[in-house]
Amino acid sequence: MKKLLLLLAFIPSFLGGQRLLVPQEKKPLVFTRADTLRGMLLPERSCYDVKYYHLDVKVDPETKTIKGSNTILFKVDSAFDKMQIDLFRNLDIDKIVLDDATDLTYSREFNAVHVQLPRILDKNSVHSVKVSYGGAPTVAMRPPWDGGLTWTKDSTGGPWVVVTCQGVGASIWWPNKDHQSDEPDSMLISITVPKGLEDISNGRLRAVAELPDGWRRYDWFVSYPINNYCVTLNIGKFAHFSDKYVNGDTLTLDYYVLPQDLEKAKATFGQVKSMMDAYWKYFGEYPFMRDGYKLIECPHNGMEHQSAVAYGNRFLEGYVGRATSAVGLKFDFIIIHESAHEWWGNSVTSRDIADMWIHESFGAYSEALYVEHMWGYREALSYINGKKPNVRNTEPIIGIYNVQHEGAGDMYDKGQLVLNTLRSVIDNDELWFSILKGIQQTFKYQTVTADDIFSYINKRTGKDFSYFFDQYLKFPKIPELIVAVTKKGDSVSAMYRWDADVKDFKMPIKVTTSENKYELIYPTTTWQTMKLGDIRPEDFKIENDRFYVNFKLICSYLDPRLRDSRKQ
Repeated sequence: MKKLLLLLAFIPSFLGGQRLLVPQEKKPLVFTRADTLRGMLLPERSCYDVKYYHLDVKVDPETKTIKGSNTILFKVDSAFDKMQIDLFRNLDIDKIVLDDATDLTYSREFNAVHVQLPRILDKNSVHSVKVSYGGAPTVAMRPPWDGGLTWTKDSTGGPWVVVTCQGVGASIWWPNKDHQSDEPDSMLISITVPKGLEDISNGRLRAVAELPDGWRRYDWFVSYPINNYCVTLNIGKFAHFSDKYVNGDTLTLDYYVLPQDLEKAKATFGQVKSMMDAYWKYFGEYPFMRDGYKLIECPHNGMEHQSAVAYGNRFLEGYVGRATSAVGLKFDFIIIHESAHEWWGNSVTSRDIADMWIHESFGAYSEALYVEHMWGYREALSYINGKKPNVRNTEPIIGIYNVQHEGAGDMYDKGQLVLNTLRSVIDNDELWFSILKGIQQTFKYQTVTADDIFSYINKRTGKDFSYFFDQYLKFPKIPELIVAVTKKGDSVSAMYRWDADVKDFKMPIKVTTSENKYELIYPTTTWQTMKLGDIRPEDFKIENDRFYVNFKLICSYLDPRLRDSRKQ
């Protein structure tokens, strides 16, 4: 979700009818030791596997501080006596304890905490460390795109506190092994709030404890693996209503909104059931049945917190009332997009943030599948192609590994166009939809790499699409089909080839081989020739609503006597 509205920063300015273009020199990327500590699985991280977290935090809206602990239960993957935990350095550590018995020494380097153990822990042994900490966490200045806590008020003046930390990481507010490759098998989230407020977090509410000081602790249990950035809190005064979705099994639907928005929410949130119909059909059963599905009103646009989706679309259709196509105003974008992440991002998670496109490209493409489910394939194509003006094609969609570097914001709209193109290239919808569902079934509750996804698609299709993935995801520009069509008398022929960064790029594409007839051709990066039917050179077309490419057409007409005159 994080980069979804970055495109607004690039809307052209107009002065006196002139389009103002401000060229910017691209600076080379420079990575630091801090980036490596954050993004790489160094030995101090790879040596242990997190099994369980118990996050226990008291949140004070008045002082905008938090205080508490996180207990990390882990299995030793390789014997070690030093481990890395992550916590932003503006938060203080009170102490770190091993197995509820031994106080540990530690040092801090940027946002990494190097913990020294008194002895070597044996491989396959299981231990726990409890990190007690507190302070004033980073405030999110522009949520959800920058990380931190949002301390705000609802319209009645009551406290309203939420967190967003995709990208920057959960260590911005709680200590953990902050790398997407390691998810706990389960988690207990205990949030203590002032009297009169409540907290809504991930999973199922296990208990509510009234404390002697009048504060209240909410215990939420997550029974599935969960990525750290999805762990959430929502503190305020909420109205609650519920429903059920039945598709063989029964899924509980719980909704938490500000009391004054209750009636609007009841009308808008009815879309959840049609969303579930679509995604259940295309991707399989909702991944977190035991924990249920929640939609929680928030003061920012929205975020895909697992089983506790944050909603801030103001009960409008489209994206806060706007869309790039007419069909985009037929549904609430945040419900459809953020809920898609329950499959793409929360169940199947990228191992490195460089592969965040797995979350966002498939999540964006899910929007189009919802449209297709509701209003048909032509409307889905209209929706997808309406995103073209948003694409910049200046940076690769895949980021840089091991340094916490995401790819371009094009992973949303371009990613959707690329997946639509891949569907057209495969040209077998039964196979295509079985691939989407198969990815979910094969990698459920796992972390994956781009290569995992590529290999799976290649295996299922029996073809090597490496050229496709490399060009569209690892290079900024899209391929261009160059076609020179010549008419000489009654004969029409075409020369064609791809212009691409990948030297063996060979993507098939549908073109007009005769009037109103589209057929697949198989261009490569070298010139090929074909005969065409009765068609004017300028009427040669590509099926550009199904294939996301640039197209260069060169037309020429030759006098049929040209060769004879040259012989004379």
